[in-house]
Amino acid sequence: MDANDVIHMKLVRTAEDVRISEHIFTPEMSHQIFGDSESIFGYKGLEVKLYYHAGSLLTYLGMEYEEKVPDSLGIEADKVLPSISEYLAPGYCTNLDEFILKLPGESSFVPMGTKVHSYKRNDVEYEIYQADISVSRFREYHERLQTFILWYIDAASFIDIDDERWNFFLLFEKNKGPTGALQYNSCGYISVYHYYAYPANTRPRISQMIVLPPYQKCGHGAELLQTVYSYYQHKEDVIDITVEDPSENFVRLRDFVDCNRCLNLSAFTPDALVSGFSETMVTEARIKLKIPKTQARRVYEILRLKVTSKADAAAYRRYRLDVKRRLNIPFQKEARDLKRLQKALSQEEFNAAMVNQNSAERMRRLDEGYKLLESEYSKVLERLATI
Repeated sequence: MDANDVIHMKLVRTAEDVRISEHIFTPEMSHQIFGDSESIFGYKGLEVKLYYHAGSLLTYLGMEYEEKVPDSLGIEADKVLPSISEYLAPGYCTNLDEFILKLPGESSFVPMGTKVHSYKRNDVEYEIYQADISVSRFREYHERLQTFILWYIDAASFIDIDDERWNFFLLFEKNKGPTGALQYNSCGYISVYHYYAYPANTRPRISQMIVLPPYQKCGHGAELLQTVYSYYQHKEDVIDITVEDPSENFVRLRDFVDCNRCLNLSAFTPDALVSGFSETMVTEARIKLKIPKTQARRVYEILRLKVTSKADAAAYRRYRLDVKRRLNIPFQKEARDLKRLQKALSQEEFNAAMVNQNSAERMRRLDEGYKLLESEYSKVLERLATI
């Protein structure tokens, strides 16, 4: 059976939250625990329960099933709980009644670190806190929080939190409980690593970001990312802010946030955009917003598409050619490499190496790359149009 279907996750506060079937969410992936097939063998009617206290993330892990493959067949069912438990923070519960009894004691949970931003969505208040390993209570909390990345970030791995160069931005929902006391629910986080840059500078790199499923598609990711930018933007020793191996969703989010930020820069006015990419754009984006050159170029292409009318055939053609010239750089390098290869090989060897290396194929790949890119840019522009 598909592991992604039978692993049921939930954020809870009360015994009633535990018992009701609502508010369950499932993993997007499970291959990092159950292998490429993302399957669990040997059970019928299996349900794996992975519950977290909504604030402190105190964890419960258990499972129920209708039938299990009998030992008499000489086939062993998968060891489900041990496979998951090795990734959980110490102190998780395996007895549901014990977990429920502990829930009231977790109600006093409050965020750790320094509050750096707050905002509202649908009259609900959210707060973002900055924390690192030196902050009291953070280590234990982070050990619980990071377990979510295994289910939602491909090729994720746990970090060495003892490295003092890590910095974290934690998102919480703030509301009042039944007694009127404040409650904080965990919503997500971003981790940032401080790389050294010669001679005495820093280049922060965003490593991992997750917004928990109950809070997705509400604009929280943009708030988190903007908070990271705001935190570093005026630090003189920060050169720029980079991203480590971003997913497609994060690339789109970053494009949206960066384009929105650059709209107010003088180097990105409509007149400047139609004049082409410039070093002025690179410099202003880096100095004022800590955006690196490659991302500044991407922002330029998105915003130039915004001010380019497809009804104006000449202007749209100039835009396509401008983007394709950049996309063609790897093909130009490939051509130079082939010329060097031709000098080193016999004609017969070179002809063999040239199989499938014709100009028509390169043009097709270039055109496909452009169409895909414009499609992604259009999605960013659609979101920009809503703000």
